[in-house]
Amino acid sequence: MEFAGERPMVDLTYSDVFLVPRRSDITSRLQVDLAPSDGTPATIPLVASNMNSVTGPRLAAALARRGGLGVLPQDLPLQELDAAIRWVKRQPVRWDTALVLPPSATVADALRLLPPTEGHGIVVAPPSGDDRLGIEQISGILPATRLATALPDAALGDLVHAHAPAIDAETVGEGRAAFDAVDALDAEMALVIDHGHLVGTLSRRTALRSNLYRPAVDAAGRLAVAAAVGINGDVAEKAKALASAGVDVLVVDTAHGHQEGMLRALSVVAGLGLGIPIVAGNIVTADGVSDLVAAGASILKVGVGPGAMCTTRMMTAVGRPQFSAVLETAEAARQVGAHVWADGGVRYPRDVALALAAGAASVMVGSWFAGTIEAPGELQHDAEGRVFKESWGMASTKAVQARFGRLDSYERARKELFAEGISSSRIYLDPLRPGIEDLLDMITSGIRSSFTYAGAATVPEFHERALVGLQSAAGYEEGKALPVSW
Repeated sequence: MEFAGERPMVDLTYSDVFLVPRRSDITSRLQVDLAPSDGTPATIPLVASNMNSVTGPRLAAALARRGGLGVLPQDLPLQELDAAIRWVKRQPVRWDTALVLPPSATVADALRLLPPTEGHGIVVAPPSGDDRLGIEQISGILPATRLATALPDAALGDLVHAHAPAIDAETVGEGRAAFDAVDALDAEMALVIDHGHLVGTLSRRTALRSNLYRPAVDAAGRLAVAAAVGINGDVAEKAKALASAGVDVLVVDTAHGHQEGMLRALSVVAGLGLGIPIVAGNIVTADGVSDLVAAGASILKVGVGPGAMCTTRMMTAVGRPQFSAVLETAEAARQVGAHVWADGGVRYPRDVALALAAGAASVMVGSWFAGTIEAPGELQHDAEGRVFKESWGMASTKAVQARFGRLDSYERARKELFAEGISSSRIYLDPLRPGIEDLLDMITSGIRSSFTYAGAATVPEFHERALVGLQSAAGYEEGKALPVSW
């Protein structure tokens, strides 16, 4: 990356800069390969943050299916983390994971999991003791759009009448053939059946996306997933347990990553020889890169204070504008053969592109992904009927209460005294992009266009060819579309 002019002496954030177009021989966005090339299985440079309100197994599986990585948070008990990793590994790669509810469930129950939006639906079937649901057990598929017109107390079993459209997994082709197979059924979504058992669902949009994205998978062809550990307690035992469960990337995480506790924990984890990439952070300086790489990290998580739920900068004055933090750490990481994940501060696809321009291999997204169907938690409605999910910071009182719930009340109260961050925030679902894959379509489309403007076909090429200029606040405002007519 280079600046269009002299390199500034002040630190910059994403809104301070813009990309300058360059001569390009990239004729199509589909020529662009977004694989981060950071040693992880990811094929797009997007990582879901290890926040309790952002990444659960459902979001991690959906994200991996399209090439990204979800990082399961360290606050989950080890048994739950183990179960979450193994659940992701069991999910289909080519098909969507079926959302199954019993016939007795009501429309109100369904609306807590799924808004009435096209391209989604519910498989209505009685509870099964395992993941293998026989075709004869299935009452039908209820399109999510039907939830908008049904009474809240109506039982789902009373709303499905027609035979559920189904296709055989062995006969479904790749790409256009999969799309045509669903299209021929004239249904919003279809069951995918393998030897008489449900293995997933398929919609026209899913079939289309499978031709545009490459899934992030492990050596056995299963969906990839990452998980985080803190720096306290028996870090070695937890890391070994997560590796045994099948985790593909391990994130050693604490708010202030450039500290002795991190270096000790990182050295211990690196010494286990787990054979998987180790991410560590958070840091914002070249010195932090040098020390954490020496201790065993191959990827550095960069960012202190830019997150939407974070109050660190206002509470402590500690942090750094994110563009400059990524730029300095990425330059330092490149010199020692390591990589950077830019963590936080992205509100638009342009911010993701600028993080990559600054040298990041991937970009971590938090609150943006918290407002999706697949994020943890139930859907809620405000007084105007708008759909939202609750989000909170990982240093907030709410997070502290969950993290230290096993302490006695005195010790827990002491921890709560020093909590930071927002404990409750409403993250509204975008009616046009309610699912994680809808956001991925928008973000990756923007990034691909950024690459074509720069004349770059890969992430490493973009690192080299990105030309960045400085802009005023007025210049930033000029780039925004008008929400209303003149």
